[in-house]
Amino acid sequence: MAERTVWKGHIKLSLVSCAVGLYPSTSSGGKIRFNTLNRKTGNRVKRQFIDSETEKVVESEDQVKGFAVGKGSYIQVEDEELDALKLESTHTIDIESFVPREEVDERFLDTAYYIAPTDKVSNEAFCVIRDAIRDKGMAGIARIVLARRERMILLEPLDEGLVGTTLHAADEVRDEDKVFDEISEVKYPKEMKDLAAHIIESKAAHFDPKQFDDRYEEAVAELLKSKQAGKPLKEEPSEKPSNVVNLMDALKRSVSAEKAGSAGKKTAPPKKTAAKSKAAKKPAPKTKARKAG
Repeated sequence: MAERTVWKGHIKLSLVSCAVGLYPSTSSGGKIRFNTLNRKTGNRVKRQFIDSETEKVVESEDQVKGFAVGKGSYIQVEDEELDALKLESTHTIDIESFVPREEVDERFLDTAYYIAPTDKVSNEAFCVIRDAIRDKGMAGIARIVLARRERMILLEPLDEGLVGTTLHAADEVRDEDKVFDEISEVKYPKEMKDLAAHIIESKAAHFDPKQFDDRYEEAVAELLKSKQAGKPLKEEPSEKPSNVVNLMDALKRSVSAEKAGSAGKKTAPPKKTAAKSKAAKKPAPKTKARKAG
């Protein structure tokens, strides 16, 4: 079965354009979902919108968007009126500029989508645009309308296609200084940093998301399985926090624990490869939040 698109339109580079579709890059379909029930009857409950004054149920056909302009005063806006606000980016990903990828602050990245041509006629133009972006080693900045909202989107080559990542606006990214200003500089023995560095080296590995299981999801599944079988859930002994209050002692004990854990199976630190270096993202410079592109 063909993958379903969440958006269809055209990608445009100057006068070159082709039909493309956006496909979700992630899925939550396998996650456990709960329904809300009436505890007394065990029946599912349903949500209803209630008029705040008359306390009567408002059916979906009588619901309308409202923008508050004062206390209890709203401007009503129909869906048709919003649909009439047609922007070029409603059906077109118009690439406006190209920027060095390392200049894009990671905090601005939001949701990633796969982008691919939707018909054979568009394949050639799509490949031309994709390969030109790849050869230049740049990332494209474009606009797109998703869910009636115009978003900036970052375009990068990925294998045979493109990956587009929507970007947060400048006013959506908080200034880090408001959080970090309270962190005061301290002087500590060099040995402490050396011990911490040793722990980091002992844990060096390549990024592999398959290693990170959702332990909470697994615990929920086990809970449901036990309840369905009418058996009490076995409680796993929780790990007690360490009583070490001295930072130097904690670091030394951590180093000893890491050595004991890795005894008999030495793992060589990951080697830097050309492919890894190319894929790695340099940390963004500390700058004030600003809109990319």
